[in-house]
Amino acid sequence: MSRIADALNVQAKSCVALGSPFMGRLLSGLAQDWPDTPLAQKLAEWPGEIGPAGHSVPLRLASGLHALVLTGRADTLAAVYPPNDAPVEALIAAVHGTMARHETFLDDWMRSPPQTNELRRSAVLIPAALLLTERFGLPLRLSEMGASGGLNLLFDRYALRIGEEQRGARDPALVLDPAWTGPLPPAVSLQVADRRGVDLNPLDPANPADALRLVAYLWPDQSERIDRTRRAMAIGRAPVDRGDAADWIGMRMAGNAPGVIQMIYTTIAWQYFPPEAQARARAAIETAGAAATEDAPVAWVALEDDGQRPGAGITLRLWPGDRSFSLGRADFHGRWVNWTAPPL
Repeated sequence: MSRIADALNVQAKSCVALGSPFMGRLLSGLAQDWPDTPLAQKLAEWPGEIGPAGHSVPLRLASGLHALVLTGRADTLAAVYPPNDAPVEALIAAVHGTMARHETFLDDWMRSPPQTNELRRSAVLIPAALLLTERFGLPLRLSEMGASGGLNLLFDRYALRIGEEQRGARDPALVLDPAWTGPLPPAVSLQVADRRGVDLNPLDPANPADALRLVAYLWPDQSERIDRTRRAMAIGRAPVDRGDAADWIGMRMAGNAPGVIQMIYTTIAWQYFPPEAQARARAAIETAGAAATEDAPVAWVALEDDGQRPGAGITLRLWPGDRSFSLGRADFHGRWVNWTAPPL
């Protein structure tokens, strides 16, 4: 079982680093005491890369267990889940029993890939949009690839609090307050002319089953994160199409509309696109960029794992001119932002 144990331990360390000691105990405990059941055997033999860089089997399992707790279907498990604090031995014993009793539910749940629509990543999108608005003085046309439930398509309805200053929406539905270092973003007003996203499996926050999946992929000991996501889901639904991101962005970018900034973005999603899809999406964006003008600019913003640490890199590729900028770095869940954006 070393393969599944390795994946569980890697994910456990990542969860602890991202502020979830409970997930660390859960996953490392399972790595040490993996059950002997048909479902457990199936997970251990899952084809391909099963860790965070691949199919994320540990997160799929953890979210399914959390879904059972959230829906009141696993009382024994709920008794050892936050806000309760149980010994790790009791936690793992309860997980073993739950995996055996709810094998059909968990097997079905885990067929879909992870859906973590972390809206605190908007703490990067807001300042990037402010920077573009200051530079061009135009409304934004938002296009998000890998949009999940569309919560980060609503970033203009959130505010960013930096010390005593606030940027973004003037009457915000939500306020994000990451630990911020670096200069303040411009104090300009955002205007969104159009917004749309794409996902292979888009989720509708108004659909109870989809809402459950969005919350279940959050970590049980991060109640503030769960509450924030539920409040965001109540704001309204941004349109998210079902489809391949590369095909979609090509159609979305066909013909640059004058008078708007075409702002394309991904937040911790690009790494999950197959290389062939990345190449097609990049080519479609570059084709649109080559036709960009001052009154029809194209901006590609990304918060993605670049293999460096800490956190993820924030980048901007901007047309006309095809210039690339590093805007800084940020935590994968938006808990902190180190903003180093130069003038555009």
